[in-house]
Amino acid sequence: MTTERARPNYVAVWVWLVVLMIAGVLASYLPFAKSAVIFLVFVVAATKALLVALYYMHLRFESGLIYAMVIVPVVLVIALTFLLFPDLVFHH
Repeated sequence: MTTERARPNYVAVWVWLVVLMIAGVLASYLPFAKSAVIFLVFVVAATKALLVALYYMHLRFESGLIYAMVIVPVVLVIALTFLLFPDLVFHH
């Protein structure tokens, strides 16, 4: 007995990645403070990374154990990003 898994719509994911890429590039032209633009670019980049991990790396269709292994690096990346954020924004 074989189990049939649903296939992701790769074209739709690709379109979202292209839209997010354009949004990230256009964010640099927004008339906001530099720190707000950097934060927006980081959010867009994290969203794109999440889409790639979930659909192209097939993590969406894995068991719960894989999520437990992914949590530690994700927490480290988020922590390091917030630790480096003041250096990126306030360096003179």
